[in-house]
Amino acid sequence: MKTQNTRTREILKILRARYPDVKTQLRHKTPFQLLVATILSAQCTDRQVNAATEKLFRHFKTPEDFSGADTAALENLIKSTGFYRNKAANIKNCARQIVERFDGQVPDNLEDLVSLAGVGRKTANIVLGAVFGIPGMVVDTHVARISVRLGLTGNKDPEKIEKDLMKIITEEDWNDFSLRLIFFGRQICRAKNPDCENCFLSHLCPAKKENGK
Repeated sequence: MKTQNTRTREILKILRARYPDVKTQLRHKTPFQLLVATILSAQCTDRQVNAATEKLFRHFKTPEDFSGADTAALENLIKSTGFYRNKAANIKNCARQIVERFDGQVPDNLEDLVSLAGVGRKTANIVLGAVFGIPGMVVDTHVARISVRLGLTGNKDPEKIEKDLMKIITEEDWNDFSLRLIFFGRQICRAKNPDCENCFLSHLCPAKKENGK
């Protein structure tokens, strides 16, 4: 029987081989654009976000632009991402806070980032990893679901899952591990109808054995 540490190392090795080069799929040119795109990605696919931001970033580029944006115009540009009224309000408030508190620069630490409107730990860790190269464990719906299925955590709360994963995954692998699980979740280990028959981690998956698939 494999120990938890051995199984975790095997999972890491296989994911690394399957997804050797990973990076966020959200298109951006600046740290602030990635922050905006990540806020928009809640309950929305990266493809939909990229389609919206292609137009959005033509009209508004900087925190100053967004903080002074006409709300109706902003809502119209991001309507396709869903929950657009709430997202527009968060983005405007976030932009204003960045201008007023951080001289127009996206902060480079978790504490300051999560103090911004519409920014939780997931969003903050995405920005820290992709922009500043700071290790962070991103826990979105894919990472949460798959971590439970693979027996890497027994928790359902995202922050608790984050802490559990940080204990068993080396810090240098945090960012890439999250992205690899996200790609894996989109392609194989989907929320509904996971493709267990073609899953390259099935031999290491307690959920498959429990479900008898």
